[in-house]
Amino acid sequence: MKISVVIPTLNEEDSIGDVLDKIPKDPKYEWEIIIVDGDSKDRTREIAEKKGAKVIVEKRRGYGRAYKTGFEHATGEIIVTLDGDDTYPAEKITEIVEYLLKNDLDFISCERFSMMKKGAMTLTHKIGNKILTIATRLLFGVKIKDSQSGMWVFRRDILKSLNLTSDGMPFSEEIKIEAWKKFRCAEIPIEYRERKGEVKLNTWRDGFRNLKFLLKKRFSQNKRMG
Repeated sequence: MKISVVIPTLNEEDSIGDVLDKIPKDPKYEWEIIIVDGDSKDRTREIAEKKGAKVIVEKRRGYGRAYKTGFEHATGEIIVTLDGDDTYPAEKITEIVEYLLKNDLDFISCERFSMMKKGAMTLTHKIGNKILTIATRLLFGVKIKDSQSGMWVFRRDILKSLNLTSDGMPFSEEIKIEAWKKFRCAEIPIEYRERKGEVKLNTWRDGFRNLKFLLKKRFSQNKRMG
């Protein structure tokens, strides 16, 4: 079985080497590491290539756009996603993949709050995440504790059944909403650590955009049903 690890990056030279070193690369699986780089101005791409990753430059902006590009190039039966800032436990990838296979699941989202390290997230960011998660639960009936997590493990063949419209930050909540509606899904806790390098997320701006997206998606679904 082949595992494709897809990582979006933008100026992550301080962390991307550590992230790639932590991926287990268990020999019983074939591994494909894909970096989707948003035209970094530092050494991110150089470091990733030296570590053996396939690097794709995606100049079109957007978190969701980066993942869509990565998924188009991924050839593994299983896709794993995480950030390039070393916040997610890349060393646990094999363990989570085997949990997915053992339990005959299609999609796993990794929940950050239960095992979050001190200093990994500001209070404002925590509150924003909780509001978006509550909105996701109420609007779509998705029983989830962390709608904004960026670490997922899923079977690549489910992508053709997911209606993924966002090219921005709302992609994270949208892929979960779509997966939970149609497939066997689970959420498991993972350790979440303080990021290395520059913080790129704007809590208020991105939070309002995500909330607006949820309302728009819910309203458009009602309209289609009507």
